[in-house]
Amino acid sequence: QLVESGGGLVQPGGSLRLSCAASGFSLDYYAIAWFRQAPGKEREAVSTISIGENYRYYSDSVKGRFSISADNAENTVYLQMNSLKAEDTAVYYCARTSLYYSDSLSAAHYDCWGQGTQVTVSS
Repeated sequence: QLVESGGGLVQPGGSLRLSCAASGFSLDYYAIAWFRQAPGKEREAVSTISIGENYRYYSDSVKGRFSISADNAENTVYLQMNSLKAEDTAVYYCARTSLYYSDSLSAAHYDCWGQGTQVTVSS
């Protein structure tokens, strides 16, 4: 199971930290991705992490502004979002995939999803 938290309303240029708490499995054996979906748009992967492979990925749209990390003791993945823009407004989901697909950006390769958390960037 995956449970996201930390979304909310923030002004442009502000920051938020999203959390994805995992239960029932260890982050050592899976990769976790953050996807987002804005109204009328397709779901897109913005960042992924594979602890066991020491691998991180960021989409061009968030590179330099977002940072993904994980706490093994808490079995939680975080997404630190800085310098937020209006175009970052979306529902953010975390999802799990096997290490075989750790570099996949396709939602079809992810078998466990959280319920999503809304991020709204607006003045």
